Amino acid sequence: MTGRVHVIAEAGTNHNGDLNTARRLVDAAAGARADSVKFQLIYPEGLYLPRFYRDGHYEDNEVFAQRSAAMLTDDDYRELAEYCRSKSTPFTATVFDTRGIELVDELDVPYIKTASCDLNNSRLLVAAAETGRRMVISTGMAGLDEIERAVSDVTATGNTDLVLMHCVSVYPCPAERMNLGFVAVLRESFGFPVGLSDHTEGSVTSAAAIGLGAEWIEKHFTLDRSSPGFDHAYAMEPEALAGFVADVRQTSSACEIQEVKVLEDEQGVRTRARRSIYAARDIEEGEEIREDDLLVVRPEGPLSPNDLPLVVGRTAKRRIFQYEPLSLEATC
Repeated sequence: MTGRVHVIAEAGTNHNGDLNTARRLVDAAAGARADSVKFQLIYPEGLYLPRFYRDGHYEDNEVFAQRSAAMLTDDDYRELAEYCRSKSTPFTATVFDTRGIELVDELDVPYIKTASCDLNNSRLLVAAAETGRRMVISTGMAGLDEIERAVSDVTATGNTDLVLMHCVSVYPCPAERMNLGFVAVLRESFGFPVGLSDHTEGSVTSAAAIGLGAEWIEKHFTLDRSSPGFDHAYAMEPEALAGFVADVRQTSSACEIQEVKVLEDEQGVRTRARRSIYAARDIEEGEEIREDDLLVVRPEGPLSPNDLPLVVGRTAKRRIFQYEPLSLEATC
C-alpha cells in the first residue's frame, strides 16, 4: 500500500443530545490525531416508525422516543462543524435521509458516509452521490451482488469518488468473525479504495486490514463506556482511541513500500552477518584450490557463498594466507 491511512473517529450519537459533550468528543478525536470525526445525523422520522400497528392498535416505538430525546439541532451541528475546523479535524456525518444529506452538503464535509443498513437503499445512495462529494459506503450485512448494485447505482450518477468499507455488523465483533480477507475481495472486485469499519475492541484487526490494502479505518469512540445510549458500551474511550490511532499509524508506516529494498540501516548488519569465502589454510602459488581448502564464514567479503563454484578448481596466482578472504583476482 502507499499513502497515509485515513482514520475516522466515529462519535456517532455518543453526545447523547448535548452539544458540550459533542465538543468534548471532537477534542478527543483531535487529541488522538484522527483524520476526521464523524457523527450520525439521525432524524428519527427519517429512519424509524414512531409507532407500530399491532393486533388492531398502536404501540409507541421506544427507539424513536430515545433517538428524539438525544438529538442535536441543525444549528448545533453548524456550530460543531465550525468547532471541528478550529481543531483542524474535519467534521462529517453518516446520513440516513435527504434532510441529513442537505445539511452535510451545506456544511461542506470532506465525504458523506452511508451506513450498512442503507446499502440496499439506492434512493438514498443516489441522492448522496448527486452532491458530487466523496462517498464512504459501509458494506455490512451484504453480499457481493448487493454491493455491486450499490456501486453501479452510485457511479451511474457520474460520481466515482468512492470508498468501500468492509464491515461486520456485530457490536462488538469478535476478531475471529471479522472475515478480513473480504477487504482484498472488495479491492480486487471493484477497484476503489477500501477500508474497514472496525467493531472489535482492539487494534489488531485494523492492523491486519491495512496489510490487506485498507486505506481507511473507522473506529467508534466515546467519553465514557458506561454512559447510557446505543453505542457507548463497545466504543473506545479517549486514551484507548489515541493508542489505536498510534497503532494504525505505525502499521501504515510498516506497510509502506520502500523505493530501495536494502535500507541504509541494514548495510552495517549485512557486513557483519553475511558470509564470505576464506582460506582454511595457506594455499601456495600454483596450487589448485579444493573445497576443503575454503571456509564460508562471517564477515562479508569480496565473494559470496554462491561464488564457491567460481573458486573451486582454480589455481592460486600467488600465496593466499590462512583466513585471507578470497577474490577472483588471486586465482586463475
